[in-house]
Amino acid sequence: MTGFVTGIPKVLLRLEGLGVLVVATAWYAKLDASWWLFAVLILAPDLSMVGYLAGKKVGAALYNAAHWYIPPLALIAWGMAGQAPVALAVGLVWAAHIGLDRALGYGLKYAEGFGMTHLESIRR
Repeated sequence: MTGFVTGIPKVLLRLEGLGVLVVATAWYAKLDASWWLFAVLILAPDLSMVGYLAGKKVGAALYNAAHWYIPPLALIAWGMAGQAPVALAVGLVWAAHIGLDRALGYGLKYAEGFGMTHLESIRR
């Protein structure tokens, strides 16, 4: 499979993920929300990997749904607009998780298998 990001664009995408992690975590800290909630939820999106038990296509679709920035951004917007602090907190933790994954090189998955991501092949 070809199509992985390389060179400077790959570095920029990973730095972008690091930036999202830092900003989301700093914003979460300003909320004065529970760090227990943060600890419990930071790895929750990875539960989507259970989808791989149903096959590569289902697994990739569920993983990507849980690792796409739009759902946590929607929660953050809802939390801010509706004065819903729990939605805001959950959205920030979710965004932080995605940022961490991107910083580490874990990207959105292709249906060919878990190790095939838009950033690189994570098969080592």
